[in-house]
Amino acid sequence: MIDDEMARATRARRANPFLNSQQAAEFLRLSHRHLERMRSRGQGPRFRRHSRYVWYHVDDLIRWSESTSGRPFHA
Repeated sequence: MIDDEMARATRARRANPFLNSQQAAEFLRLSHRHLERMRSRGQGPRFRRHSRYVWYHVDDLIRWSESTSGRPFHA
């Protein structure tokens, strides 16, 4: 199952490296609400806002994950 998720993440990065909040939360295995709270507090991964839409780049999610865990993320 993990291998399938990693393969899916790799394909997503090649096709479209931007994820919406729900997808980013799932990618990080966090709740959508927790990711929203971190964003509102100025914490969490880097994001981009386009009008009312929030987007996360997969590379930013991986960088943030690595910075919090101390172990490399392998996608």
